[in-house]
Amino acid sequence: MKRISILFLVISFVTCSAVAQWSVNAAALFQKTEALYWENGIGVDVSSQQLLNDKLHLKFNYLSSRLGSAMFSNALRQDNLLLGADWRFRSDKDLQILAGLNTGIFMADYETDIFNDLPASSMLFQVETGLVYRFKFPVTASLTAGYNLISGDGVGVPGSIFPVFYKLSFYYRIK
Repeated sequence: MKRISILFLVISFVTCSAVAQWSVNAAALFQKTEALYWENGIGVDVSSQQLLNDKLHLKFNYLSSRLGSAMFSNALRQDNLLLGADWRFRSDKDLQILAGLNTGIFMADYETDIFNDLPASSMLFQVETGLVYRFKFPVTASLTAGYNLISGDGVGVPGSIFPVFYKLSFYYRIK
């Protein structure tokens, strides 16, 4: 089901890019949650001159500890599916400042029935800010810090949703 959702969103973004003059970027994402896991993943970022002069960027990200801390250890396997929007200040310059909001879903895979009483999923709502650098070749890099407004308490929300995270992203311009 997760793969179908990801595929549907990627196809939607690519279809939108064919309809209008959209800029489409594919991303490799590396996220570190403060005092917890590395979660790595992939993403898509789209913008357009018609969409507020390239100042507003829409994005879809999939981040998972399966591609990070849990890859070679027994760390908790957790997945994040996020939709977001970033506002880019100085969008006509190579060095930009971004401020964004993300929302989505968090899912934890405890892998054993003993943890069935613990919450395994939650809504995510995040604020994020940072710097973006657009290189002369078709690559853009961003370094951001973010805050989960819904953080884990282990009772109603999974305890592994820590509030502060840092993200390094590399985008390759497809179109």
